[in-house]
Amino acid sequence: MKVGRTIATAVLGIVLSMTSAVQGRAQDNYPIRPIRLIVPFAPGGINDAVARIWADKVKNLLGGTIVVENRGGGGGMVGAAEAAHALPDGYTIFLGSSTTQVLIPAVMDHPPYDPLRDFTAVSIIAIATATIAVNPAVPAKTLAELIDYIKANPGKLSYGSAGTGSNSHLTGELFKRLAGGLDITHVPYRGGGPAITDLIGGHIPMATPHMTAQLLELHNTGKLRVLAVASSVRLSIAPDIPTGAEAGLPGLIGTTFNGIFAPASTPAAIIERIDAATQAAMQDESFGRFLTDAGFEPVKGLGGATAQRYVAEELARLMPVVKAIGFKPE
Repeated sequence: MKVGRTIATAVLGIVLSMTSAVQGRAQDNYPIRPIRLIVPFAPGGINDAVARIWADKVKNLLGGTIVVENRGGGGGMVGAAEAAHALPDGYTIFLGSSTTQVLIPAVMDHPPYDPLRDFTAVSIIAIATATIAVNPAVPAKTLAELIDYIKANPGKLSYGSAGTGSNSHLTGELFKRLAGGLDITHVPYRGGGPAITDLIGGHIPMATPHMTAQLLELHNTGKLRVLAVASSVRLSIAPDIPTGAEAGLPGLIGTTFNGIFAPASTPAAIIERIDAATQAAMQDESFGRFLTDAGFEPVKGLGGATAQRYVAEELARLMPVVKAIGFKPE
């Protein structure tokens, strides 16, 4: 019996060694077939555009084909769940965002995936930042003056956002909380564009749109006034506009990210290869210019374990805000 167990143990050791060697060679040769990049939204939107330009810049650096597959539905939930439960072999990766990795898990009682347990963050590639903007008729040139103005007119003012549950909405509610519980009404729009249009037209006195080249142009031409960016640092696209902290509200952070993720347990060597290719692609000026024009700050060097911690911190930061407003997905 002892001899039999010894032989069985030896055979098992050989099999495991062979399996490890085969897996090692597969990782060394990665990729040997097309990589599927799941985008959890329909074609044509900004997430789809980011995914496609990333794939175009990275494919030659990785030495393989990247096929973008749109898996829309559930506000991003359907595609995210499919990616989370895909085979962790490096041939299915995912364009995740604040919506899929933070908001959906934060608001659902029983989400179909865990953003930290079921995913490995590869690289955060772009961050968009909300702002506090007002119509020029509002007598406030600074964030402090706006807060005083709102307090002097309780219940009389409103702010527009890109929609209920959007980063724009969460930023507006965070602003209200940090400023001492301002009495100002939320007006949800179907996207940031309509909110900006009504802000310029004077239909709403305030809005929380993301900073874009277009918004900056409206600010520079006096059609609206951006009082602060909801970021920890000033934006490269708008270096003259103060952050929330500089304007007196240190906790005013309203950012949304896009990044590359893989199913949990994807081999570390493959994660490192994709991240290295991404970081190399981020040095491409045309890629950075595309992201900037689309309203993003390009992100360099935020990959691997650092990216995973970033997602965890975003969950911890936004969970109290989501619970405070009682938001539930439709």
